[in-house]
Amino acid sequence: MRTLARDIHTHIDEQVTINGWLHKKRLLGGLNFINVRDRSGLVQVLIQEKSEIEKLRGLQIGSVLEIKGKVISDKRAPGGAEIREPGITVIVPVTDEPPIEVDKPISHKSENLDTLFEYRTYGLRNLQETAIFQIQSKICASIRNYFYENDFKEIHTPKLLAAATEGGAEVFKLDYFGQEATLAQSPQFYKQMMVGVFERVFEIAPVYRAEPSATTRHMTEYTSIDGEMGFIDINDLKTFLSGLLNKVVDEVWAKYEPDLKRWNTTKPILPKEIPTLPMSEIHEKYSKANNENTVGELDLRPDEERWICEYAKKHLGSEAVFVSDWPASDMKFYHKSQAENPDLAERVDLLFRGVEITTGSMRENHYGVLIKQLKNKAGGDPKDPGFKYFLQAMQAGMPPHGGFGMGLERLTQKIVGLNNVKEATLFPRDINRLTP
Repeated sequence: MRTLARDIHTHIDEQVTINGWLHKKRLLGGLNFINVRDRSGLVQVLIQEKSEIEKLRGLQIGSVLEIKGKVISDKRAPGGAEIREPGITVIVPVTDEPPIEVDKPISHKSENLDTLFEYRTYGLRNLQETAIFQIQSKICASIRNYFYENDFKEIHTPKLLAAATEGGAEVFKLDYFGQEATLAQSPQFYKQMMVGVFERVFEIAPVYRAEPSATTRHMTEYTSIDGEMGFIDINDLKTFLSGLLNKVVDEVWAKYEPDLKRWNTTKPILPKEIPTLPMSEIHEKYSKANNENTVGELDLRPDEERWICEYAKKHLGSEAVFVSDWPASDMKFYHKSQAENPDLAERVDLLFRGVEITTGSMRENHYGVLIKQLKNKAGGDPKDPGFKYFLQAMQAGMPPHGGFGMGLERLTQKIVGLNNVKEATLFPRDINRLTP
């Protein structure tokens, strides 16, 4: 029976069998040992028999091994125990020297990112790199469980569309058996349609944006966490998002605190209810503090997002902040404007550690108003197949509803403390990279 690395400390003085990859090799004559990696971590193996040492000659990191031996308590070894008197079987030998050393920290400096991604298949076997995506997996699990705890149904929507969901030129077009199709920018219309069926729905899936951007915060393909719920108002939406972010942070830190500390990150400071600041107030505060006038601008600059998060951490006890009161002139056609002030949209952006991770809004649920906004704001034709079926669902009766889209990679980036969203992506896609 196979024993995992994380469990060998429970088999002291017993014979065990482990399987894994050669992760580190030290053959120094008097002291010979290897580290073997499996899905649970590392186990150290002390080798004294010359015949067993010879089996490792010429083998490179990544060779696949089976090892049978006796477990001995040793506080210096990973997990507090090691294997001695091993019998080694080489299942798959690797003889080519790897292009990067996976048993040592890998540089994440900006000038090394191309190398990092070019040799991703090797680098992901580095334990510190692996930790990023173990943490990301836990983030997904926490979010999915939070949705289920709040009575959401998981849905799976098409990624091949007849027209761009949100309009604009930033879409990938392709031939679909003689018709023009686009890759989905979001599941926006579908999740709104499904509010009329289930009331609360969510999806975690890839989306595509043909943005000609090479920034540290954009990719052409990323994973979007989308939620939509009926019979709510904007305050309900903020409360839901506050709870979601708190749950993720608490659960990730409970399980992966040692790995997060190795990335030199700290647990985010978050109150139960994340504070809200109107955009106009942020512009005023930023302009006053930085002698630079942004008052009246329709959006926040990236440096304003970083500044207001630092301000909120210092003065509001929160490393996240909601930005409210966005101009209605800049809203999507399916967004709802504020009843008391139609010049402002019922929208909030959630900023976390200096970057926007979520846009949430109330949706226009009155069919007649929606038709007007489609024509006036998007120049759309209600009979166009890209809008027709969405409008059918609205016409069939839709309650007040709202929702959000959250970038999984940006959230992971900010929790781990990485500088570039691509570092939190297994195989990133941007304007320069379509492989591996």
